[in-house]
Amino acid sequence: MSELIVKGEKAKKAAYALSNISSVVKDSALQAVADALMDHYEKIMEANNIDLINAKEKGISGALLDRLTLNKKRISSMAEGVLQIKNLPDPIGEVISMWKRPNGLTVGQKRVPLGVIGIIYEARPNVTVDAAALCLKAGNAVILRGGSEAIHSNTTIVEIMNEAMVKAGLEEGTVQLIEDTRRETAVEMMKLNKYIDVLIPRGGAGLIQTVVNNSTVPVIETGVGNCHIYVDDECDQKMAEDIVINAKTSRPGVCNAAESLLVNKNIAKEFLPKVLGSLKSHNVEIRGSEEVLETFPEATLAQEEDWSKEYLDYTISVKVVDHVDEAIEHINKYGTKHSEAIVTTNYDKSQKFLQEIDAAAVYVNASTRFTDGFEFGFGAEIGISTQKLHARGPMGLKELTTIKYIIYGNGQIR
Repeated sequence: MSELIVKGEKAKKAAYALSNISSVVKDSALQAVADALMDHYEKIMEANNIDLINAKEKGISGALLDRLTLNKKRISSMAEGVLQIKNLPDPIGEVISMWKRPNGLTVGQKRVPLGVIGIIYEARPNVTVDAAALCLKAGNAVILRGGSEAIHSNTTIVEIMNEAMVKAGLEEGTVQLIEDTRRETAVEMMKLNKYIDVLIPRGGAGLIQTVVNNSTVPVIETGVGNCHIYVDDECDQKMAEDIVINAKTSRPGVCNAAESLLVNKNIAKEFLPKVLGSLKSHNVEIRGSEEVLETFPEATLAQEEDWSKEYLDYTISVKVVDHVDEAIEHINKYGTKHSEAIVTTNYDKSQKFLQEIDAAAVYVNASTRFTDGFEFGFGAEIGISTQKLHARGPMGLKELTTIKYIIYGNGQIR
């Protein structure tokens, strides 16, 4: 019997138990997980160091290496995220609405868990903790399949969490990690309809499309992030520069980092040398349109493929546009429906941008880097959904539930 079948059966059993336990038990388990992460942070860092050494030997780039890296501060943030999830209201059992029919039946909608959630992801060990905590709070069992780059980190984290959860009274199998990181195992997981109720991929475009195209398990598509910032001619230019620098350079390897900058032609000659000079000082490569090169000769000429590229690195595409309508048209053509921002002091333009941009998160005068479950007050997120069915944007607890109709009668027949 394969590892997936064994763990699928355990997950199914655990999911049934989870759907019927109290908030008190779940919260106790989450507290135990947070405490265990901090108690064993040195053990986690030792395992992570093995992954980092292996990653460097494979030539993994700086930005992707940053995603893989754990330190005490990041482990502390992971534990804090677990505690935030613990302190959120339990969505399970909430009666969303209820109404009475002319025949006397009372019909209601009640929030229930999805069941067993499968997650396929790449070199992000923090996803292991976020996913486990969110799924637990929402009453779901979870089967995790991380990338080979983070296998030592993920294995250690799951062992620590499982020990804490079992001691807190949870069923064994609540959180499981697929330790076989071969591609064939991932493909098998995509066909595990008997055990997995929904599959969520987290990673680059290649991984996400592979899951979407090959899975027979229902998929919630998450976030390739070709995110844009449009700087309007009516704006606070210092604010705009600060937003661009933050959105591009604070963590370029994440999906909410800005990959493209659009600047209104009326301020291009004044604004571009300042902002692009600042980006250059942060070692960002500039790929610009011809108008950009006229103002900033250090840039290289952008190709058509640059407008739709998610670099996940210290590279940005830059274009001069005539007006907000051209910016909106460009973003809706090349964007990935993740996160987009406008910097402007003009209220009408800001409202037009909010209304007409097709994306999960649209910002006025703020960095795209805030598209994050922790920042939105969800404690963490299972991913950033860029689709429009069931869930969109950062997926917190409610997005990991479904509904059940409950009907009260007094003998009605049809």
